Amino acid sequence: MPAPPNPARLERRRAIGEQIRAARIYANLSQLAVADRAGITLDNYGRIERGQSSPTLDTLLSVADAIGRPLSDLVREGPRPGAGEADRPGR
Repeated sequence: MPAPPNPARLERRRAIGEQIRAARIYANLSQLAVADRAGITLDNYGRIERGQSSPTLDTLLSVADAIGRPLSDLVREGPRPGAGEADRPGR
């Protein structure tokens, strides 16, 4: 039996799911619309947004395409560019 995921890994999956959800809402798309466009079930897509699944790279690429955003925007970890002084040019 595989070992349970560590809490830090679960938190990272949850954070990525939140980023995907925010991008979907910003694009004014429903979960069903993204799932249909990505070719996955609504249940599977919901688990991705909740950070409850470990989707394949192909699935993540399909979700990114369905939302109309680069995959890197959806899975970026840490502060977003422009979020702080250190991210500004010349700093």
